[in-house]
Amino acid sequence: MPGGDEIIPMTGFLPVLSLVLIVAYGVLSWHFISHWKNRPWLPRNPRTEHTVLGVLLILHAVAAFGPMLQGELVSLGVGRALAAVVWLMLTIYWTCSFFYRVEGLQLFMMPLAMLTLAFAQLFPGSHAVHDLHNPAFVLHILVSMLAYSLFAIGALLAILMLWLERSLHGRRSSPLLKQLPPLLTLEKMMFQVLSVGFVLLTLTLLSGVVFYEEVFGRSVAFTHKTVFGVISWVLFGALLAGRIRYGWRGKVAIRWTLAGFAALLLAYIGSKIVLELILHRG
Repeated sequence: MPGGDEIIPMTGFLPVLSLVLIVAYGVLSWHFISHWKNRPWLPRNPRTEHTVLGVLLILHAVAAFGPMLQGELVSLGVGRALAAVVWLMLTIYWTCSFFYRVEGLQLFMMPLAMLTLAFAQLFPGSHAVHDLHNPAFVLHILVSMLAYSLFAIGALLAILMLWLERSLHGRRSSPLLKQLPPLLTLEKMMFQVLSVGFVLLTLTLLSGVVFYEEVFGRSVAFTHKTVFGVISWVLFGALLAGRIRYGWRGKVAIRWTLAGFAALLLAYIGSKIVLELILHRG
């Protein structure tokens, strides 16, 4: 491999596959949005929609993770990382739809998948991370991405709760309101997702300290990424503790959830955008 850490260009079919997926997610987005606006384009068929999304997820996995794996390197550029995280979010959504009513989330998820795949094509990034032969390091990366995905779903649920609460108080009605789970069910789902995400974020931060010392040969530095990561952990921990001790719910829980997710975005995605897109550094 020339240069040791040079990223191998994607093979020709991957950009084409990404383009096909972008179009497919765009069609699904329009399908769901047209029903939300009560101007249906095609009739709803949940079983068919579920099957189509399952096929797209298989292709999405190839498009998202294929370019990330470069021999003995992992390419964690901002675009590719976002595409992989959104794939995980969609996979969690698709799996949960077997057991829960998650109607409404697709209004956010399908456009998000379309946009992140397009972003990955425009800004793939060049941040390469070594040590694929270390199973613990690979597990650290997977756990961190799963934690971000769960918190992103928690934030989407919080936004959906906020919209539903305002619609109910304002006595506004729409076709989506009739399909959404009750507010208390959404809240329960949100706290379940956040609880699992908090455990995974804790493991991510602890294992990150170990691998920072192993990779860079020095103690972990208190960069803005580390600081915002710890802030998000504190915010989510305080929210879960407040839920148990004081029964926090409603707008209080929504605000804490969105604040914690904002800190997490600044810790990870924000740092990558600044380094790769503004400073042009890996």
